[in-house]
Amino acid sequence: MFMDLIRKRRSVRKYQQRPVENEKVDQLIEAALRAFSSRNTQPWEFIVVTDSQTLARLSEARPKGLAFIKEAPLAIVICADPSKTDVWVEDASIAAAFVHLAATDMGLGSCWGQIRLRHHDDNQSAGAYVSGLLGIREGLEVESIIAAGYPAEEKEPHQQTSLQFDKISREKYGQNA
Repeated sequence: MFMDLIRKRRSVRKYQQRPVENEKVDQLIEAALRAFSSRNTQPWEFIVVTDSQTLARLSEARPKGLAFIKEAPLAIVICADPSKTDVWVEDASIAAAFVHLAATDMGLGSCWGQIRLRHHDDNQSAGAYVSGLLGIREGLEVESIIAAGYPAEEKEPHQQTSLQFDKISREKYGQNA
């Protein structure tokens, strides 16, 4: 069943104008909170956003590439505290992956919006923009934004023939057999 889930998951950038039920939002948050982390530090914090005006402003965190957030009925901002662990990026990414998989399992679509190491404009990082918009406390870094909602587009799973098996080595690098 897990393999079917990961085969089905695709990035969805078009959403129905239909709110996500609170029970499903709660399940997405539970999935994020159940993610594994290095030494169980759980350095993450999450901000659930459903207000359409705030979603529109979040979509402006980067000059290009986040327009889909404006159309989504839900976004989860994934933050982490770098003072808790040196692998906060990895831990936050794992939590984000859990959100994506849970969304797919519930019939929702989702898409990752990269914030860390991106610019809002020449004077401000995307993370600083999002932190200012949402009042995120000092010391937390914004890693990404996951948009979610009921898909308004249908995407077929990637075919197994498109998988890059040539990037797999066995026992030693470059050894495929």
